[in-house]
Amino acid sequence: MKFIIALEPGTDSTAWGVAVPDLPGCFSAGDTMDEAMENARLAIDQHVEIMIEDGVTIPAARSLSEIQSEPEYAGWIWAVVDVPVEKYLGPAEKINITIPRLILARIDAYAKAHGLSRSGFLVEAARVAMHQ
Repeated sequence: MKFIIALEPGTDSTAWGVAVPDLPGCFSAGDTMDEAMENARLAIDQHVEIMIEDGVTIPAARSLSEIQSEPEYAGWIWAVVDVPVEKYLGPAEKINITIPRLILARIDAYAKAHGLSRSGFLVEAARVAMHQ
């Protein structure tokens, strides 16, 4: 699953700060930008594992433009990290569904254009729909 992270540049005396706007309370840091991003992956993984153990739903991802409009992140650097948190959702199950051919073609085109599989797209679309 992909997560937008906000990186606050470090200085000679401070580390790089990292916040995960879609996961309130999830933050990290690192002495370099690369280290901060890797530590963010670990923090997200642990944060999501605890959320799922506690029965809390992972929030739907917001758009970058929506998050960038939040004043607390003014001047921060933006990145996207991919964290395989799906492992905490249980094993995948194969299902049989019926979808009109035209809609299926549109799903496949959209998924391909966004680097997703058909299943990945359908799962993310369902997550978004259930959060609204």
